[in-house]
Amino acid sequence: MILEWLLDVVLLLVVAPVVVVLLRGVLTSANSIVPSVNQIAAVAGAGSSDLDATALLFTTQDQAKQTIEAAANYGTSLNRILDDA
Repeated sequence: MILEWLLDVVLLLVVAPVVVVLLRGVLTSANSIVPSVNQIAAVAGAGSSDLDATALLFTTQDQAKQTIEAAANYGTSLNRILDDA
């Protein structure tokens, strides 16, 4: 019976404080992650808004094709004019 009481006292005086210290370290580490997560969320939101303009790339691509075709047609016409002259 006395051995059980001694083990209980050892448990309370040695093991319990160690567990509390370890849990405090885990809590501190978990709380230090929160600002990083908030910064990542802000950057992800900004990146998402940057991707909203990608739909305009299709319009730009079509306009570039039309401009190149017009320049090629002009070059062809100019070449014919110079050959005839």
